[in-house]
Amino acid sequence: MGKEAVMDERGILIADKDTETRRLLADVLLKSGYLVRTTDSAAVVLSEILRKNAHVILMGNDFDEKIAAADLVPIIRKCDRNLTIILITDEKSLPTLRRIRREGIFYHALKPMNAEEGEEIRQAVDCAFKNVVNILSIH
Repeated sequence: MGKEAVMDERGILIADKDTETRRLLADVLLKSGYLVRTTDSAAVVLSEILRKNAHVILMGNDFDEKIAAADLVPIIRKCDRNLTIILITDEKSLPTLRRIRREGIFYHALKPMNAEEGEEIRQAVDCAFKNVVNILSIH
């Protein structure tokens, strides 16, 4: 995972079970100047959120075998209501997506297969950080 330094307002946590997806997204976002950490563990996600080490999380739909993203999002919301969640899925199940959207995700994207497809997610992250800056300036 890297150094344990606290991230500033450009900190991103990528949580996905697929190593290649984590690597692809990390590469795209690092090139844009974001501070990126990656994991495939819900425990690490919760730990990082509680330590305020990221303001945006990119989360795969079922990155941890023990808890589904749909069940994790409400827990994340209770830990940090200002955290921006971008859900990245390869699933198109409307009932699951509706449930997760009701819990307060910022954006939903399909899992990118290459850097060009990762560009959509980078744009969503840029937009998310504009919201983060606004939220931080209010508090």
